[in-house]
Amino acid sequence: MQDGLREWAKQYGWARRGYAAWRAARTTWRRWRATLFRAPSVLAWPVQILRYAIDWRRYRRLPGTQVPRLRDSHPCLFERSSTTPVDSHYFYQGLWALRRILDRRPDKHTDVGSENRWVGWLTVFVPVTSIDIRPLPVEIENLECRRGSVLELPFEDRSIDSLSCLHVVEHVGLGRYGDPLDPRGTEKACRELARVVAPGGKLYLSLPVGRQRVCFNAHRVTDPSRVPELCPGLTLEEFSVIDDSGRFLENVRPEDYSLADYACGLYILSRV
Repeated sequence: MQDGLREWAKQYGWARRGYAAWRAARTTWRRWRATLFRAPSVLAWPVQILRYAIDWRRYRRLPGTQVPRLRDSHPCLFERSSTTPVDSHYFYQGLWALRRILDRRPDKHTDVGSENRWVGWLTVFVPVTSIDIRPLPVEIENLECRRGSVLELPFEDRSIDSLSCLHVVEHVGLGRYGDPLDPRGTEKACRELARVVAPGGKLYLSLPVGRQRVCFNAHRVTDPSRVPELCPGLTLEEFSVIDDSGRFLENVRPEDYSLADYACGLYILSRV
């Protein structure tokens, strides 16, 4: 439909201008909608929109101002805070995994589905093969991106010396990312990761731990003591945790966090 409108608008000047205005209005509305629906509550909308309007008016009156237009507006209404917001799971797990991998200095590293910025940082230090059902559409030095599933990794048995999978396996089988529904998705993913770890190799694994349950269709939470059992043939070398309060605690006991609500377990598992 949009292609037809575009071709029709090219034939008429007034129509072309109207079409451009419609597209600009649509883009502006999408930016406002995206911002408003990130609000902690709709009750916050009136106050923040009023503050935005006051700031807009004051800014327009400042000397040397390039006058802003509504069509170019990109409101950021809910970012005033006394501290910078941080997702403690992703912040600490990235630091933990990076330090552990660099301590070992492998010749190359393979990652399965982890957060893309962390994968990018890792390439500064070691060549990385990234496996994901939605491969990264980027081209940078030291990074090879391949399409693949954590349920069927494109590697031979016991062939990977350094392997990571951070905050991934808890999603498998819940359909969140278009994958088939499977009640045993996390179990199968862990078994497949263990299959490809080479003798002497390491698996750096993280996932939500605590009271075991399914939070459909976002993730599963797994009893932390059960995780090593899901990785046959591998031995637990380290368990660290990001607890419910967001604290990073190294070398603790998995069983002490079985009643956590939504902690993040950090595991190093190896094949002897």
